[in-house]
Amino acid sequence: MDVRFAEDHVRFLSYGFRGASVHPAGMVAPARIRDADWRAIRPEIRTASGETLFVPRERKADLEAFCRRHGIAEASRPDTWGDLLEPFLDTRIDADQERATIVRLNRAGFTAAEITAVRKRLAPLMLAYNFEAMVWEWVHLGLFDLLTAANAPVIDPALQAELGDRAAFYEWAMAIADRRP
Repeated sequence: MDVRFAEDHVRFLSYGFRGASVHPAGMVAPARIRDADWRAIRPEIRTASGETLFVPRERKADLEAFCRRHGIAEASRPDTWGDLLEPFLDTRIDADQERATIVRLNRAGFTAAEITAVRKRLAPLMLAYNFEAMVWEWVHLGLFDLLTAANAPVIDPALQAELGDRAAFYEWAMAIADRRP
């Protein structure tokens, strides 16, 4: 993934997430950007349509300067996908942690049935990503990890195909990422 900042746009080169508005390459003008978080572990831009676009960490200063120049708000938000993908971490989650996770998801509008359905849909993919591909993440799996798993060449293409149409899957993932309490 490569990102270049120009005076009046952000250009994404070789953006690897199929379904993204900037895949495989594209640009975003300031008018299309709702907010950004350059302090996040994986800096991100959120578009007016609710799409999250990731920026390489080494470009965070460029993202901050671009946003300040164009009056784009900085906004930090919880990664809802981090809570949804928690069962696929390489760690044991105790009952109190799980209850706290469910409370956060409920505040974001998720029902118990929806949480179960999302996790069931993604279990084969995320288990393959974190364990078979030997990522062994034990702290946080979020939207970036989900999109990586859905596009990574080390994941069985049959598992990725089970996600359905790439654009529809990406749109679904973005809609969930944009849900806030």
